[in-house]
Amino acid sequence: MAREKFGSRLGFILISAGCAIGLGNVWRFPYIVGQYGGAAFVLLIMFFLLVFALPILIMEFSVGRASQKGIARSYDALEPAGSKWHRFKWVALGGNYLLMMFYTVVTGWMLAFMVRSAMGTFEGIDAAGVKAVYDGLLANPVESAGFMVITVAIGVLTTRAGLQKGIERVTKVMMGALFAVLAILCVRAVTLPGAQEGLSFYLMPDFAKLFAGATPTEQWSTFFDAVFAAMGQAFFMVSVGVGSMSIFGSYIGKDRRLTGEALSIAGLDTLVAIMAGLVIFPACFAFGVEPGAGPGLVFITLPSVFSQMPFGQLWGALFFLFMSFAALSTVIAVFENIVGFSMDEWGMPRTKACIVNGIALALLSLPCVLGFNLWAGVEVPGIGNILDIEDFLISNTVLPIGSLVLLLFCTTKRGWGWNAFIREADTGKGIGFPHWTRLYIRYVLPGLITVVFIAGYVPIVRTWLGMG
Repeated sequence: MAREKFGSRLGFILISAGCAIGLGNVWRFPYIVGQYGGAAFVLLIMFFLLVFALPILIMEFSVGRASQKGIARSYDALEPAGSKWHRFKWVALGGNYLLMMFYTVVTGWMLAFMVRSAMGTFEGIDAAGVKAVYDGLLANPVESAGFMVITVAIGVLTTRAGLQKGIERVTKVMMGALFAVLAILCVRAVTLPGAQEGLSFYLMPDFAKLFAGATPTEQWSTFFDAVFAAMGQAFFMVSVGVGSMSIFGSYIGKDRRLTGEALSIAGLDTLVAIMAGLVIFPACFAFGVEPGAGPGLVFITLPSVFSQMPFGQLWGALFFLFMSFAALSTVIAVFENIVGFSMDEWGMPRTKACIVNGIALALLSLPCVLGFNLWAGVEVPGIGNILDIEDFLISNTVLPIGSLVLLLFCTTKRGWGWNAFIREADTGKGIGFPHWTRLYIRYVLPGLITVVFIAGYVPIVRTWLGMG
């Protein structure tokens, strides 16, 4: 059977961008920028997106397009005879499942908060009141599981309809709506009385803020913390490392060079993150809210901010509609990667692959749901509860290792090799891959990925050793 193809280049760009656009952009990006002092940290993220994450994204697309397979068979198709690169596909499959095991739950919370905002639940209540609503949702396993199942069902139904009629059609509408809602929210936020201070914090770089509160002896340590955080954020914003992008590379033709396509996708991904900040920071400063409030910024702080605005019920509902679209675009894209794995590896028909994986995913997502109520005591020191454990394993372990494997596969003689990668990446019209970066890509970039991997474990090891 002929492999499905996208109906248009726009479909490929929007779906790939939709996979990259997710909680890393609209949930993690704003609060981590708030914690590290605003605009100067944004510049660090932009720099590492270009020199750190983008080459890996191009490689994922190249491997997918050259093999015409997803992660299940791409290494098998391209690796030298007798090599064992294909064994990584099982790690990648596990990584996709691990990501979805908590992503579907958090997306369900977004849907629940969208419904509550539309119903006026947050009208007239402060942050403490919003926190009580949030805690109540997490403490209710039936409701939390119900919204998780709705999220999984959306992924199943969309991918069941096929690439063009389901994923491409739904994602185009959803991404168009996402940008429209985000634009409306941006205009509202930047025109709030007192928003100017938030815009300055977000858009006017002040590198001194990277060292805020640090003594002279602590400044270098503080700066390197910010650098590692920016590298990690850039890395996770483009969703590379577990083949979630290579599947879409396998669905496109040879008419366009892949560097230009990756730049377009990374640009859209970054634009959404920047626009999310244009909503959040002016609103926080206008109402005297701490922008570095951490993960609770979206679920606890912002609903109380919207409740203080005229027509707050509308703005709150639109905000969580935007958040839901951003999260669902990733759910659909990663679920397609899982479904594609089943089709490529075991020859499953699409319908069977959707149903089997949908049921498995709903069951595997239950531990994350229960980790906030019935299994609330299950924790790992230095990491946290079940959601934190799953997030840590995918973000700090599987994604860096997967990216390192892909990078070595595309640049070493024992793998696919540099020349084959360049030949595939530069097939078609558009911007070519910069060949002069070969030494950097081959020797420096693996070191940077290794540093990010190690930096993710240092705080955990320190906790286990009782050092802080």
